[in-house]
Amino acid sequence: METKYLKINPADNVAVAISELKAGETITVDGITITVAEDIPAGHKITLKDFAEGDQVIKYGYPIGHAQVPVKQGHWINEKQIKTNLAGLLDYTYNPVNVELGIPHENRTFKGYRRKNGDVGIRNEIWIIPTVGCVNGIANQLAEKLRQETGGKGVDAIMAYTHNYGCSQLGDDHENTKKILRDMVLHPNAGAVLVVGLGCENNQPDVFKEFVGEVDPERVQYMVSQKVEDEIEEGMRILRKLYAVASKDVREEVPLSELRVGLKCGGSDGFSGITANPLLGMFSDYLIAQGGTSVLTEVPEMFGAETILMNRCKNEELFNQTVHLINDFKSYFLSHGEPVGENPSPGNKAGGISTLEEKALGCTQKCGKSYVMGVMPYGERLKVKGLNLLSAPGNDLVAATALASCGCHMVLFTTGRGTPFGTYVPTMKISTNSTLAKNKPTWIDFNAGVIVENEPMEETCRRFTDYIIQVASGELTNNEKKGYREIAIFKNGVTL
Repeated sequence: METKYLKINPADNVAVAISELKAGETITVDGITITVAEDIPAGHKITLKDFAEGDQVIKYGYPIGHAQVPVKQGHWINEKQIKTNLAGLLDYTYNPVNVELGIPHENRTFKGYRRKNGDVGIRNEIWIIPTVGCVNGIANQLAEKLRQETGGKGVDAIMAYTHNYGCSQLGDDHENTKKILRDMVLHPNAGAVLVVGLGCENNQPDVFKEFVGEVDPERVQYMVSQKVEDEIEEGMRILRKLYAVASKDVREEVPLSELRVGLKCGGSDGFSGITANPLLGMFSDYLIAQGGTSVLTEVPEMFGAETILMNRCKNEELFNQTVHLINDFKSYFLSHGEPVGENPSPGNKAGGISTLEEKALGCTQKCGKSYVMGVMPYGERLKVKGLNLLSAPGNDLVAATALASCGCHMVLFTTGRGTPFGTYVPTMKISTNSTLAKNKPTWIDFNAGVIVENEPMEETCRRFTDYIIQVASGELTNNEKKGYREIAIFKNGVTL
């Protein structure tokens, strides 16, 4: 029998239409027969009671806002009738919960690249990284010439990662640029890196070199364009040496405990919190039980569900760090005169999401039930294994770049609307619904929509885990096949 609706939590007073509900048909929820009063699109909410103005709308067992107007049972309720409960800064109390995953340890491995410093990468690529946007053209030309000269044999890719920053920046913006570029230089998915500077930029190459710290000189080199006669000739000379080293690297069996994944969602819809995000949560818990690491970011998309994360912090220090993570980002919005609940996007609303709380309660499911073991500022690198929280905005490009930069080998990106985007590590797209997977096969890597088509979540997760191991071992994601690889750096302040 086709599933027509889903009541997610026993406490909920709305249900989600799994397929379109037509006016006049009936559904039976908790033994009560409800007549559908109007056509309700798939992914959207139907009322299970009469709502008076001000009544809380409950989904996932938590309020997602309150009714702005009376709404009768059996009606479509969306952003036009629901208003967020979110406001300014809040005080929080630490109410720790006990976490027991009960997931057995399995001796699974993937084929990765063991680096000289002991770290592991899942790709062996050559990267050309500009210290400043002024040399973007040089970086692109060098990458293209090396690809033509070598055919890319022996390495997984040859890429230039251009950006607009590195000069005319002050304060935090300047530091953010330095941190992200440093993180890229040190990322184990790069078998070799050429850093290309101009020479007169704010992000001074010599200062940046010192900021990066100790590196393997056989694999990381610097070139200051103003100090060489022919930057293309000199750049190619350096790149040939780097290529000669990196192209000899080979994959070896590595324990799954070494894998680090970023958890990301974009273009959420009404199925996100039912299919793809819970799937990521189940995988995240599995990976952590194997000794691995997952990272959750998009802080504004935690608003409304933040207490769930706070209470899963392993200790009070982490709780306090999480409070700062949330309130600092709220302060960022408020300092610009913007409300903290100005979300979801038009695409989210079209897909069935009405408020930021609803989006957050779906989004935070990506990190499962594990303890929070670390909290990181933007641009910082991972220090502890297990579940980490990372400060970054909800913007897909900026958040995915931040996840890669903290040390994640790949980004697991759920989407109900679809996007071709990829950052500088494999960016795996997991669709929330089967229609999207069918319509965009060159964007979507894995379809979680089968979860509402009667495939058990556990079975889907087993297939998903196998696929992740394949990608970690070298299978290309769609963004890699297409060459869709970009970086985006968080900017807040003035430009000189």
